[in-house]
Amino acid sequence: MNLTLALLIITLALSSVLAVVSFWLPQMSPDAEKLSPYECGFDPLGSARLPFSLRFFLIAILFLLFDLEIALLLPLPWGDQLSSPAGTFFWATMVLILLTLGLIYEWTQGGLEWAE
Repeated sequence: MNLTLALLIITLALSSVLAVVSFWLPQMSPDAEKLSPYECGFDPLGSARLPFSLRFFLIAILFLLFDLEIALLLPLPWGDQLSSPAGTFFWATMVLILLTLGLIYEWTQGGLEWAE
């Protein structure tokens, strides 16, 4: 038995045991007192669950998307050492064009404007 198979068996066994234990453990019964926010012994002044603007999520997703695509371009300076540097730079140019088109699309759709 090789190491990979042993790790797979241990992982599956541990996952199964944890799933069974979590299913058989008694479930907590939430009541109004447990679900209410606690503010140092005082009654809460307002609702603890405030609405959150979806624009924050949109900006975060856009940041992650563009940041990951830029991270793909980080090894580009070593691309000239490959067997076909022209192909590497061609695909890097395609990624930059895709990034630029995505930015233009978001800009024209108003995704980058915060207040309307």
